[in-house]
Amino acid sequence: MKGEANVPAGASRYLDIAADLRTRILGGEWQPGANLPRMTDLARRYGVNRDTLARAIAILEAEGLVWAVPRRGTIVRYGMTRPRRPRGNLVKRNLATGTPGYSFPSASGQEVWKHHITPTARPEKLTDPRLARMLGVPEGTEVMRRFRVTGPETEPPFQINDTWIHPRAADEVPEVANRAPGPSDWIYRVELAGHGPISWRETHRARMPSKEEADLLQIPVTIPVLEIVRVGTSAKDDLPIEVTMYVIPSDRVEQVVILERDETATWPWPDQPGANPQERRRRPRRALLARRVHSRFRSRR
Repeated sequence: MKGEANVPAGASRYLDIAADLRTRILGGEWQPGANLPRMTDLARRYGVNRDTLARAIAILEAEGLVWAVPRRGTIVRYGMTRPRRPRGNLVKRNLATGTPGYSFPSASGQEVWKHHITPTARPEKLTDPRLARMLGVPEGTEVMRRFRVTGPETEPPFQINDTWIHPRAADEVPEVANRAPGPSDWIYRVELAGHGPISWRETHRARMPSKEEADLLQIPVTIPVLEIVRVGTSAKDDLPIEVTMYVIPSDRVEQVVILERDETATWPWPDQPGANPQERRRRPRRALLARRVHSRFRSRR
């Protein structure tokens, strides 16, 4: 084991051990994906029992630095050592594969994400009442479900993609069950069938992951996740055509939002002394252009 344990004695020994391990991890002694020494060896090195060491490891796990996996040991995580991906509001055409497909935030239109489990697409009963309501079907309806765990090629799993496709689209477009080289190729096929252009709305919330989600994302159950539910609406009938739930570790993504002024907050205020009516009419247009330029700039970073 590299390095020497340099931890003072005292009642808060597990906190001191956590601080020492944190410094060594961030200093690069163990690289992302590597295992820490066995618990028995670490306990002996620090001169403590396993319970004290386990409390120290639990602190690092809650911080997202490590991931304790039964029968695999304690693994150094990637999340704290890789830049977060900004997530804006741009849907892009994916150009990396040369085939039809879309890249949604947080992905770039120039990259191909890999699958971390075998993707599935099959009819299943939609038992989640919230998702069923969003899709506009009765709870328990059999719906085509596409399930994926994906991420950039050089990184661990970034997100869970759980998509439910309305029966009217699944019946019209059997290709929605295919695995195509282009990301979101199935959306392009649904649009070709007469539902394009599809428009989307997202709902975001933070929550704790389930045990299954944590295992798929290779994170501790103590790390919050960002849940994003996307509802795609058909241009053909203005009704929901698909619902996708993304689950992303909270330490792997940051949300970028450009705030807009309501007309009640237009500057200068209408009742402000000396406000020029013509200037008030010109300012909203300039503000809108500034927002668009800023949004494009952030999306290319």
